[in-house]
Amino acid sequence: MKEPTSLLDAFRLDGRVAAITGGARGIGLATAQLFTAAGARTVLLDIDGAAAAEAAASLGPLATAMQLDVSVEADVNRVFDEIVARHDGLDILVNNAGTALRRPSIELALADWQRVVDVNMTGVFLCARAAAAHMLRSGGGAIVNTASIMGFSGGGLYPNISYQATKGAVVNMTRALAVEWAGGGLRVNAVAPTWVDTDFIGSLKSQPELMDRIRAVTPLGRMAQPQEVANAILFLASPAAAMVTGHVLAVDGGFLAQ
Repeated sequence: MKEPTSLLDAFRLDGRVAAITGGARGIGLATAQLFTAAGARTVLLDIDGAAAAEAAASLGPLATAMQLDVSVEADVNRVFDEIVARHDGLDILVNNAGTALRRPSIELALADWQRVVDVNMTGVFLCARAAAAHMLRSGGGAIVNTASIMGFSGGGLYPNISYQATKGAVVNMTRALAVEWAGGGLRVNAVAPTWVDTDFIGSLKSQPELMDRIRAVTPLGRMAQPQEVANAILFLASPAAAMVTGHVLAVDGGFLAQ
């Protein structure tokens, strides 16, 4: 039996302006597809500006694109100012841009460690701060950060210390910003995906034995699809989650329940 439309309106984003970092592919693109379908004017932000533009063109008139390196403070501030100027506001930020360098800790150069920190932790902070500066002046909004199950777990399948450390930071940054900004009507939440079937783990997917181990440690027995993570992001960004802030929603097939 089909639900009455009025009950589903809480999941709509009509009239809202949303920015998605890492929006050109993977979870970011799946989220952009869902947001535009839900009625949001969606800005795809990505360090690969050409890929972001191509992705936005495929989504129709509600989607646009801008190039952005989330680790560069001046660029972040400029881009968010431009979004607000072009769209007369900003209601939603999906902090999804991320990177990883999977190598043993003892072999991890400081410069490589710092690059992951710059994108995964500092970039999340810079974009959240820039978005919040506008949202708090206009009465609030919603920020959804992409954390990871590796923000809660030591993993163990392969060394990935810089990713695990920065995603752990995103988990607690989400909580801290939620508390700090709640009085201004700004909700801050996060998703914590398991391994997701995207190009981000392309090098892992070429290792059949590792894929078998990933499925074995996941109670549902498979990786997530990008659309499944996007579904959770839509909930957290939408009015349906109006009483949810400071929460990290695992989309992990039961991994963290063990």
